[in-house]
Amino acid sequence: MSVPETKPTVLVLTALALEYAAVRAHIEEREERSHPDNGTIVEVGRLRGTSWRVAAAELGEGARNTAALTSSLIGWLRPQAVLFVGIAGSLKDDIGIGDVVVGTKVYGIHGGKQTPQGLLVRPEAWFGSNALVQAARSAVRDMPDVRVHFKPIATGDVVLADAESEIARHVREHYNDAAAFEMEGSGAAHAAHLEGREALVVRGISDRANAEKAVADAGGSQQRAAAQAAAVAVAALHKYRPRGRSSDDSEEGPQGRYGGDHIDFRGGIFHGPVIGKQTGNR
Repeated sequence: MSVPETKPTVLVLTALALEYAAVRAHIEEREERSHPDNGTIVEVGRLRGTSWRVAAAELGEGARNTAALTSSLIGWLRPQAVLFVGIAGSLKDDIGIGDVVVGTKVYGIHGGKQTPQGLLVRPEAWFGSNALVQAARSAVRDMPDVRVHFKPIATGDVVLADAESEIARHVREHYNDAAAFEMEGSGAAHAAHLEGREALVVRGISDRANAEKAVADAGGSQQRAAAQAAAVAVAALHKYRPRGRSSDDSEEGPQGRYGGDHIDFRGGIFHGPVIGKQTGNR
């Protein structure tokens, strides 16, 4: 399987075209590439204002579809981290349209066993990468115009547009700390976990997951929420340092010296540090 010549460092995923457009606005020097086996198209470029290389992809709706394609893209591109960025419905009265929820963990809500006594829930949850969550916490301190909540997110294979529906009651009863409801986050988080990658789900609130969803959508709430989520995700990447790197590490140029006679090829096309021994002037 061939790999792009320049390996992107971060994989940024979306489900919908409007979400992708919000992410794409932050990426420069874009080059389109196609997965050699399944044809999934990504745009590889540079995150504006940083030395990060990113690959962005629009995967479509649904957790299972997202899990399969995310795993495939990770195997092809070998990113250091995976972000899923998009919109969601609010599950809490104090989280309004236009707010952003950064997923401290993501629930898959459909696991369980149906018995004569009722449904016995078998929850699944994937925690957001601590490094990425901390980067987001740091970043939003300088974003006073965006209300950001660090809360769990629930993923289900339904569009939730009725706050009194059975599925809404199920989420309130068994996933009561979830602040937002969406359709793909658990798939991306599960794939990243299996592939050993750090992951984070960032969602802008476009509706209240109730009967007024269509009205909110018609008023442009989805575009605004997607833009807010993308802004928070990008701000987090400005602060994010992969494992083994601190804020003291230089990000300028592909090479940097440290520790006496060693060279670290950071920022180059290599995946991870490549170490050499310094001898004389070479």
